[in-house]
Amino acid sequence: MAPTKQQILDSLAKVPAPDGTPLTQADALSDVVVSDGKVFFSIAVDAAAVKAWEPVRERAEKAVRAVPGVTSALVALTAERKAGAAAARPATAAPAAPRPGHGGGGGAQAGVPGVGSIIAVASGKGGVGKSTTAVNLALGLASLGLKVGILDADIYGPSLPKLLAIKEKPQTLGGTRLKPISRYGLTVMSIGFLIDEETPMIWRGPMVISALTQMLREVEWGELDVMVVDMPPGTGDAQLTMAQQVPLKGAVIVSTPQDLALIDARRGIAMFRRVNVPVLGIVENMSYFLCPKCGERSEIFGHGGARAEAERLGVPFLGEVPLHATIREKSDAGLPVVATEPDGPHAAIYRDIAARVRDQLTDHPARAAPKIVIEG
Repeated sequence: MAPTKQQILDSLAKVPAPDGTPLTQADALSDVVVSDGKVFFSIAVDAAAVKAWEPVRERAEKAVRAVPGVTSALVALTAERKAGAAAARPATAAPAAPRPGHGGGGGAQAGVPGVGSIIAVASGKGGVGKSTTAVNLALGLASLGLKVGILDADIYGPSLPKLLAIKEKPQTLGGTRLKPISRYGLTVMSIGFLIDEETPMIWRGPMVISALTQMLREVEWGELDVMVVDMPPGTGDAQLTMAQQVPLKGAVIVSTPQDLALIDARRGIAMFRRVNVPVLGIVENMSYFLCPKCGERSEIFGHGGARAEAERLGVPFLGEVPLHATIREKSDAGLPVVATEPDGPHAAIYRDIAARVRDQLTDHPARAAPKIVIEG
């Protein structure tokens, strides 16, 4: 029987805060999310008290895991500075040696065991078809003979359960690690597999970072040539976490042709360059509209803006994907075109983009991990 939220709170009431107060009365506990045996919550404290609270976090996680029916628990300790307090400077760690054949250093963080290259698919704004592109890019890479996994890093709006029609929950291995879902030859993981579709993820940035870290480190990814990471839109915590936690081999930027989307795409490119992640190229999505009845082409959002921007910024242009009903219908049904219509014209476009990305992966040397310092 799946545990209830009240059972989790009852277990946490037995965990004392540093001052002896029950954790549930310490004004530090976030909302507790319980879904099919998976438990998520955070403990928010002042940055100066982190050392005293870390043992509390560990005891809380242990207490929750002991509740009958709990299969996994994600407990994050979030630290916030009080107004006017100076931020502590992190100690500088020596960069780790690159993993042989795995294309990157990653600073003090190692790559994901068994994974060759990790690439991010990102966009400066939402609504440009980034997730659809990420799924079909991953399938395109797999069609080229690579062993491919895909991670849904959009904690607030996970798309992979819908795009791949995945309704089952991941199995737990040994009570501490998750077994990813397999679909169309891809190894797949998303926070959307662990929560109900309508459950809002009302999490602060540190909780998002903790969730991403666990999906990278506590999932049995196996041996992969490439991991495609479907990033959330924008330039925030998730992007910085990926840049710091793993040696990203590069980023693919997805944009539509109009100027408004390209402004945000520029920000995305600048962000990845700032954290020393190579930009593998730009994809122009919804590049033109093809009427499914007459075949007439219309450039609804303009055309060629992403290509011109790629030339201006000195990054590769990976290709144009049309706005077509087939791509939308197949995506909504969880039947991506590369997998279900492999001989069609749209699948050919995605495979061409995948081939250009594959070639880019062999061209970029190892990178040093970025050092991001917050000034007090």
